[in-house]
Amino acid sequence: MPGLLIKDFPPELHRRLKEEAVRYHRSMTRQALVLLEQALSAPSQNTAGLLPDPLKPASTLAPSDVIAVIRENRDANLLNVPK
Repeated sequence: MPGLLIKDFPPELHRRLKEEAVRYHRSMTRQALVLLEQALSAPSQNTAGLLPDPLKPASTLAPSDVIAVIRENRDANLLNVPK
């Protein structure tokens, strides 16, 4: 099983982890794993609302308009190619 070594562990964070471990009758290692599991399993609050609603289109452009823009940019780039 992979291991993890945390260097420069802040003393205050170490104290809080130890208190949590005692409170829940766990080793510090087990408590750290439980907290990591909870943090990584929960949806991130920092990214809430950043992703578009999957039911809403990301753009109001019609597919034909998107194709037209791509062609215009491609054609403009072809005209500016150095010889």
